[in-house]
Amino acid sequence: MGRRRNYLYQNDGDEDSAIDLTPMLDVVFIMLIFFIVTASFIKESGVEVSRPDSQTASQKDNATILVAISADNSIWIDNRQVDIRAVRANIERLYAESPEGGLVIQADEHASIKTFAGVLDSAREVVDPSKISLATRS
Repeated sequence: MGRRRNYLYQNDGDEDSAIDLTPMLDVVFIMLIFFIVTASFIKESGVEVSRPDSQTASQKDNATILVAISADNSIWIDNRQVDIRAVRANIERLYAESPEGGLVIQADEHASIKTFAGVLDSAREVVDPSKISLATRS
């Protein structure tokens, strides 16, 4: 009489040597969420401007809204060209998304002061004037 082995229910200790990866995956996903939330994303205004020179410029790090005025007086917000009448509405929308940040106006050195003043007036109606800056070259 031979011994019959049941290989389906045989336990050679394979279950004890397996590594449970679930806690490691949890940690990796938590770290990924942390880095996504805390990462600072570079915002672009949508057009390249030649900024004026300044001797007293200082660095502002909390700018969340960028408004660009090109040399031909076109206004760009969020990579879109915007009419002067729609500047306030666009700034209100962006400011509602992140009210803790500031606003930076990137005006070309050849842009009209009239266009700059219009954008600045629209921005002052929405954002605290102490949070509004003009981008310059230092």
